[in-house]
Amino acid sequence: MNKEAVFRNALNLVHYSGAGRVAAPALKGIGAFMMLHHILPNGGLQTGFAPNSGLEITPQFLDDVIRFVKQKGYRIVSIEESWKIMTGAISCDEPFVVFTIDDGYRDNLVHALPVFQKNDCPFTIFIAPKITDGTCELWWQGLERVIAANDQVSGTIAAQQFNLSTTNDEECNAAFTRLYWPLRNLPEHEQRMWIRKFCESYHVDLDKMCADQAMTWDQVKQIASDPLCTIGAHTIHHYAMSKLGTDEALKEAVESREQIARQLGRAPEFFAYPYGDEGSAGPRDFELMHKAGFKMALTTRKGLIYNEHKNHLTALPRLSLNGGYQQLHYIDALLSGVPFALFNKFRKLNVA
Repeated sequence: MNKEAVFRNALNLVHYSGAGRVAAPALKGIGAFMMLHHILPNGGLQTGFAPNSGLEITPQFLDDVIRFVKQKGYRIVSIEESWKIMTGAISCDEPFVVFTIDDGYRDNLVHALPVFQKNDCPFTIFIAPKITDGTCELWWQGLERVIAANDQVSGTIAAQQFNLSTTNDEECNAAFTRLYWPLRNLPEHEQRMWIRKFCESYHVDLDKMCADQAMTWDQVKQIASDPLCTIGAHTIHHYAMSKLGTDEALKEAVESREQIARQLGRAPEFFAYPYGDEGSAGPRDFELMHKAGFKMALTTRKGLIYNEHKNHLTALPRLSLNGGYQQLHYIDALLSGVPFALFNKFRKLNVA
């Protein structure tokens, strides 16, 4: 049984056993930051070889989640309102939910915005300017594209040669698994050079792939003009902060804010770390974002928000809306706090 199946079983147990309802008063905290990437028809529902489908959900599921959290008694707020709640500037008797989207893909405008407008639901999009420019190496997608289009892939990564058959879905999934983490773990600049050479050798145009998916700056301006939308910063190149030197990491954050400000006429006050897991953003980076002057910075560490997070506003966890878990009882189980309590060994804070 794979990890996803194990986790689904655990969520089913939390929900159907009633453990979530019993534990929620103690564990659900004061709110949650929801995280999305792509919102697409059939998003996350693909079968066969679709290793990045977890980053996609359908517009219908987004609509269902918004209505569900309202029914559960959550107050959906903007990221600015959540900051005011957490700092005590305003009071909120209900737990809050904030919807956030990373990277700034065109489907956010085409498919997500109508859902947010229909539900009068505020949301935040974190923009990485190189993605918006259409020149960022979306390496995880490039890797998928090469494997899907060929019957065999070969090369050298991290000083290890590979020659992998990719003639069917099973082999393609095995090849992606074999290459993903060695590529993910390369130093950032080396990683981007490697994927460019790899994709070029298999006639995959990374820039076109990025430009085909990303909102243009005009489209970012269009969505930012909606009062429901807040634009945040997400570095320039979508680099993992912890893998950069201190000066470069700070520069990535500050210059992303400056470039967005030049385009939109307003500087972002909130930040999200690319990747955002423990290996991609740590205490040094949390301090850097505080130094850079961001009001809050969001990770992808798994968890809900507690009062204690007011002292760690640049290390906030999120709840991922994953394409493989598009059922409301999974969201119900996650919002209970039980899965995160188990995952974090019953620590409310995971900021080290």
